[in-house]
Amino acid sequence: MKGSTRNKLVRLVQSLQVGGEERAGVVRKSIVEKEKVVDEVKRLLTTYKVLGVVSLEGVSARELAEIKKSLSEYGVVRVLKNTIVTRALRELGVPSLDEFLKYLTGPNLFIFTNLNAFALASLVDKVVVLRYVKPGEKAPADIYVPEGPTGIPPGPMMSVFGKLKIKTMVREGVIWIAKESKVASAGDVVSPELASLLRKLEIKAFPVKLLVKAVLDEGIVIPAEKLRLDVDSFRKDLLAAAQASRTLAVEVALPLPEVINEVIARAYVRALNLACEAGYLTPESSRMILARAFARAQALAAALMMKNPELNIPVVSQPAAVAQPVQQPKQPEGGGKPSEEAEEEKEVSEEEIAEGISSLFG
Repeated sequence: MKGSTRNKLVRLVQSLQVGGEERAGVVRKSIVEKEKVVDEVKRLLTTYKVLGVVSLEGVSARELAEIKKSLSEYGVVRVLKNTIVTRALRELGVPSLDEFLKYLTGPNLFIFTNLNAFALASLVDKVVVLRYVKPGEKAPADIYVPEGPTGIPPGPMMSVFGKLKIKTMVREGVIWIAKESKVASAGDVVSPELASLLRKLEIKAFPVKLLVKAVLDEGIVIPAEKLRLDVDSFRKDLLAAAQASRTLAVEVALPLPEVINEVIARAYVRALNLACEAGYLTPESSRMILARAFARAQALAAALMMKNPELNIPVVSQPAAVAQPVQQPKQPEGGGKPSEEAEEEKEVSEEEIAEGISSLFG
């Protein structure tokens, strides 16, 4: 082997040795950095009770920055590799890990928080970031351009405004939109001209919403479909349950502050009606008992007169008081005992009672 060839081989071997050492150093540094991230994730998992996994499919870096800013006050929001999170969960021995790992696919945003799972899902659902509409996309809603200056100088763009049926005029050296105009209806396919114009006007009309894939709440995996709550339906059910509970409490006479006034009122009415039915005289029931007796006497007299008119028993067509069962009195504001007006019955004079009895028995 010639000396020049030998020297080239020596230099090649030396360069490979140096390069290998450098690559080994880079690998070692990468491993150390990865270990630090795993330890950080383990710390977050032990600090916070809930871990949310949010899909980042179709989310740009700018939109992600806005989303993270909106969510950061509720916990720690990080974009992490799925392998890093998986390793941290395995090292902590988190239960239901295999079930949770099936959601760790594709790019994900991880939210570490102490909010409950449903509050977290509701919060993420409300986070909306607007972006420019792309050509060929369908308008998510009606799109309008506002009245006023556009900052665009007159020229070829005038034909674009005309094509899109936007009334314009030239003022102060720029194109002005004469009045607010609708340039697309919901579901319309956005043309390249419209997409370009909206970008020039800095109108972002396409909402970017996040999708919660699953939540790990203290070892319990809750998938996205179980995190959606029908709040209106839940509110109606809750109100119906509260009303049913109140009705039951009144019916069984539970001595609760919320129903005690109604319980007492119902007990008073029932006791008074029972006393009247049984003919038990008390200061409260005497008027009703005598009124009922008078009404029955008049009914008996009327029946006798129908069979034997010669008896000539005087019958009062309208009794002085109608003996109807006592209805539950309305509660005055602020609770308390039933009002005196609700309890008051029409009085039957002693003369009327005596007249009715004497007319029956002579």
